[in-house]
Amino acid sequence: MSEFPQHKSRAAGAGFEVLANVRLSPNVNRLEVIATRIAQIRRPGQFVIVHVGPGAERIPLTIADADEARGSITLIIQAVGKSTGELVDLMPGQVIQDIVGPLGRPTELIHEGRVVCVGGGLGTAVLYPIAQALHGLGTPLTIIVGARSKGWVLLADELAALGDLVICTDDGSRGQPGLATAALADVLRADQVSVVYAAGPVLMMRAVADLTRPFGIRTIVSLNPIMVDGTGMCGGCRVTVGGQMRFACVDGPEFDGHEVDFDELADRLTTYRVHEREALARPTPAEP
Repeated sequence: MSEFPQHKSRAAGAGFEVLANVRLSPNVNRLEVIATRIAQIRRPGQFVIVHVGPGAERIPLTIADADEARGSITLIIQAVGKSTGELVDLMPGQVIQDIVGPLGRPTELIHEGRVVCVGGGLGTAVLYPIAQALHGLGTPLTIIVGARSKGWVLLADELAALGDLVICTDDGSRGQPGLATAALADVLRADQVSVVYAAGPVLMMRAVADLTRPFGIRTIVSLNPIMVDGTGMCGGCRVTVGGQMRFACVDGPEFDGHEVDFDELADRLTTYRVHEREALARPTPAEP
């Protein structure tokens, strides 16, 4: 279980109020939401499970930032299905029915020597609070961000304030052309790196682990398996790490990338793909 208390609180019994909703890329929004107790105790690497309302899925989301003074947390959400689509459509003043957290183990912040953070797509949002914490400890950081095109680059200004930022886009429209892993290979050849943190698509995280393994560089990946309850009860988020079954919600979400069975993880992520297509095809019931 998480080391920290888990809270399911609501403002005046009415849900968790949305304070702001900003579009970051064509399918990614940043929501600032009132969740006072979670804001006070969250740590980098932890997440919440969000349930927007009746009939919606329970969605695990990284706590990208928090403002204790405002009593708010920041969630960065990619609209890929029905429930995430409903979340990014929420406007200031509207509410999310349930938010549970903080969940998961906080990031182990290794801050001796140069650290590299590699984020692909929405994984950039996962790495942002980690990079913030490492920067606060005075850690020399190289941050590599990968995206398909310039319009999908996330948090560039925020990350540039924390370390040496390298942006990679598939089409070369911003930064250097090519994959984030190619930029990582250049850094590994040029610098003495003590640890690499990676978050993003499964194929990218596996490629990062393959690159760092010959160098013997510790590599920490943030996994994104299917998750339902966030307490280890449902078993949906089980992953194999070092030949043993682990649960991403309570044992992770971060693990040693050199020990993760990425083939199994990739296969399990397709489990509900047909169900999601069916949910998208169903009309949303009209409110009474």
